[in-house]
Amino acid sequence: MNKHIKYDLFRYTQKTTFKFLIKAWLKKPGFKYSYYLRKISGHNLNSISGLYYRYMLKKLTYKYGIQIPINTKIGKGLFIGHFGNIVINNDAIIGENCNIAHGVTIGQTNRGKYKGCPIIGDKVWIGTGSVIVGKINIGSNVLIAPLTYVNQNIPSNSIVKGNPMVIIENKNATKEYINNILN
Repeated sequence: MNKHIKYDLFRYTQKTTFKFLIKAWLKKPGFKYSYYLRKISGHNLNSISGLYYRYMLKKLTYKYGIQIPINTKIGKGLFIGHFGNIVINNDAIIGENCNIAHGVTIGQTNRGKYKGCPIIGDKVWIGTGSVIVGKINIGSNVLIAPLTYVNQNIPSNSIVKGNPMVIIENKNATKEYINNILN
C-alpha cells in the first residue's frame, strides 16, 4: 500500500489493513477520492493504469464535487470529512495531517503583494465554507473556523475566525480536531 494512502486510511479508520481499506473505500467518499488522487500520482498518466485512475478521479470529481488537480502537493494523512464543493488550486501546497471540510476553496490571487497560492502547514483544520487565497503561509497546528476568509499569513498555534479574520494564539488549536495520526 502506498505510504500516503496508508496514512490517509489511518485518519479515517485507525487501521491500515486491507479489510479497512475496502471498508473506507466503500463507505467514505473523502477517502475514496483521496485514494484515486494518490494512486494517479504513482503512475504514468498515459499508461493503462494511469488512464484508469485519471478516469475514476474525473468521475468522482463530478460525483462528489471535489476538485483537486493531480499535481497539487498534499502531505500524508489527508482527511476530507464531507464531500461537496471543495476546490483547490493546482499550485497550493498542503502539509501533513490536514482536515478539509466541504465548501472550502484554496485558491490564488492574481494581483497585489499576495499574488499566488497558499502554503499550508501540518495539522491544519479547515472548516466548512472557508476561503484561503493568495501567496500566504499558514503555520502548523492552525484551526480555521467555518466561514473564515483568510488572505494573510497565519502563525503556527493559532485559531483563525471571521471575516475580517481574527487570529487568536492557542497552543492546543487543533486538539481533538486533528485525530488518528499514524506515527
